[in-house]
Amino acid sequence: MDIVLRAAFAFVFIFFITRVVGKRELSSLEPFDLILLIVLGDLIQQGVTQSDYSVTGLILAGTTIALLQVAASYMSYRFKAVRPVLDGEPMVLVEDGRVLERNLVRERITRDELAVAARLNQIESLERVRWAVLETSGQISFIPKE
Repeated sequence: MDIVLRAAFAFVFIFFITRVVGKRELSSLEPFDLILLIVLGDLIQQGVTQSDYSVTGLILAGTTIALLQVAASYMSYRFKAVRPVLDGEPMVLVEDGRVLERNLVRERITRDELAVAARLNQIESLERVRWAVLETSGQISFIPKE
């Protein structure tokens, strides 16, 4: 039972960390970020299983985390009120060619990073953008002006 409680705590901790880190950071992993995730996974594994290297411990921890993920997914699907907490909300970054600085600061995105994302979508200037939205997946969607 101890492993199940530790796995549940680890799940909540990981969920909290991913919300704090932000959408943009999770969508574009740099090499250092990948190393950090691997190390974090190892640290969490040590905290969940302690020195229990049994197959039973593995099954209990893995099943607990998988069931909690399924439960979170179902809650997001079934209950609209918890969706913003579990999935996050899209954030408008550009509206009618005007960059919304407040939202850039909130999501820790620079104007230069936004301009690079626009160029990668074949948009030469942010003034030509009707909407730029940071999606819950961390990708930036651009809707050009017509």
